Amino acid sequence: MTTKKYIQLILILGSLTALGPFSIDMYLPGFSGIAKDLNTTVAKVSMSLSSYFIGISAGQLLYGPLLDRFGRKKPLFVGLLIYILASLGCIYVADIDAFIMLRFVQAIGSCAATVASVAMVRDLFPVKDIPKVFSLLMLVVGLSPMLAPTIGGYVTEDLGWHAVFFILMCMGIVILSASQFGLPNTYKPDTSISLKPKPILSNFLLVIKEPQFYTYAFTGAVAFSGLFSYVAASPLVFMDIYKVDAKTYGWIFALMSVSFIGSSQLNSMLLKRFSSEQMIFGALISQSVISIIFLILALNNLLGLYQTIGMLFLFLACLGISNPNTAGLTLAPFAKNTGSASALMGAIQLGIGALASFAVGVFVKDSVTPMVAIMTTTTITAFIILNIGKRFIKEKVELSDSDDVMIGH
Repeated sequence: MTTKKYIQLILILGSLTALGPFSIDMYLPGFSGIAKDLNTTVAKVSMSLSSYFIGISAGQLLYGPLLDRFGRKKPLFVGLLIYILASLGCIYVADIDAFIMLRFVQAIGSCAATVASVAMVRDLFPVKDIPKVFSLLMLVVGLSPMLAPTIGGYVTEDLGWHAVFFILMCMGIVILSASQFGLPNTYKPDTSISLKPKPILSNFLLVIKEPQFYTYAFTGAVAFSGLFSYVAASPLVFMDIYKVDAKTYGWIFALMSVSFIGSSQLNSMLLKRFSSEQMIFGALISQSVISIIFLILALNNLLGLYQTIGMLFLFLACLGISNPNTAGLTLAPFAKNTGSASALMGAIQLGIGALASFAVGVFVKDSVTPMVAIMTTTTITAFIILNIGKRFIKEKVELSDSDDVMIGH
């Protein structure tokens, strides 16, 4: 493979990977504007985030078998076409319920890009290069939440929230063209793969019965739902309660992403000294202490804008450490069913995340306290799940440097 071809493939796969984070984060600064134009509340607008997470969660399970059955490019083409049309619908929407529904459809479409990019990395690159390629793609995934709301803040402030969905639609069109013309056919359709629900479900059942899978998948997902609560509540907290403008909100969100990404980079250094299990335990204890202090401060009205930013920064740093480790240990037992295991892990994470962001839409009105209470509850629940689940694991499959375990996002 020539260097030019390699760079071209990385750029196209990176843009496929970035579509999801951009679709989630870029419209956040527009929440107040959307609420005003559609005659509703910011809390109701945040339901469109929950519907997006539910869409990605369902899409993860849907596209896995489709990409194996029909090859990579057909399902990707259809998915991106759905995404483009749903984005167009969001520009002209006049009613909040239609907007929430369109966001669900948009998620189903964008999910094709996320799942296909992971599958294509495995098809296109030799095994020894795969971890390096994934690190590059993770960097894209990491940078997207920093760039998206900042760009979204400026676009919203200067051109209005409709322009955000116009940009997302154009991104969809460019990515669709690039992937159709720039990506090779990497995988022959496998007609032996059944799309009947029974074999697909029995495969998922096989995965979920593994104690190491359910212990770490649910520990990780419940802990990680704290991040979804923060994402859903942040426009309400910063723009409605603390009254910052859309541009400032974009910068605050970018700062929070630095915490999460920085700590996940620190994690790879710490893994040279500690095991994944020790890292998860330490991160969850720290996260529990931080969230309890955060809750006490919130209940006693001791939180201003800067204190809230500081506490959230620490909370997200713990997640950046626990998340890669729970993902690694969840997938470690599966040499064969990695695809099903990673799709199921993604679906559990996003499903629980959707519930947490839905709770934010219901409870967070004019105070930070409900958001902090949800985050504290999920953290302590995750710690309890970890300690109960560990008792059922007979033989733990460890991660070693030589293991080629992929971490799905």
